[in-house]
Amino acid sequence: MDTGKYHGSWVIVLSFIAALMLSIVPLPTWAVEWRPDWVAMVLIYWCIAVPQRVSVATGWVAGLVEDVLNNVLLGQHALSLCIIAYFSVQMHRQVRVFPVWQQAVFVALLIISSRFPELWIRGMLGKNTLGWAFAFPALTSMMLWPWLFILLRDMRRHYHVS
Repeated sequence: MDTGKYHGSWVIVLSFIAALMLSIVPLPTWAVEWRPDWVAMVLIYWCIAVPQRVSVATGWVAGLVEDVLNNVLLGQHALSLCIIAYFSVQMHRQVRVFPVWQQAVFVALLIISSRFPELWIRGMLGKNTLGWAFAFPALTSMMLWPWLFILLRDMRRHYHVS
């Protein structure tokens, strides 16, 4: 068994823990709808950077943890994050060569598309469907993507995550 095959697993785990913590930080009532999708952004980054290590199964586990933390129907975020992980892994070669602003648009499109199953589940449960507010997290995630990308890329390079 080659123990040196993968480096920096703890960096990946800690980045997901930080994203999960940011996803439950209390915000003022006006800002709740604008909360960036931190877990999805971290998942997209790692799926693009190391798709052989982070993929759909990671999205499922992170989504289940996010479901428990946000006290929603179990599997709601898990389904959304699986969709995000699948498309991120499938397109990782193309997205890697995009400039950061195009990656940000890709992130926004992924997050918006992943919100539709959540809207469907909310509708099935008889909850309000949020109107156009469902797109607000995609916009804030798109604006924050360049900084998160640079932060995670520098951490990946510094700790030799492969």
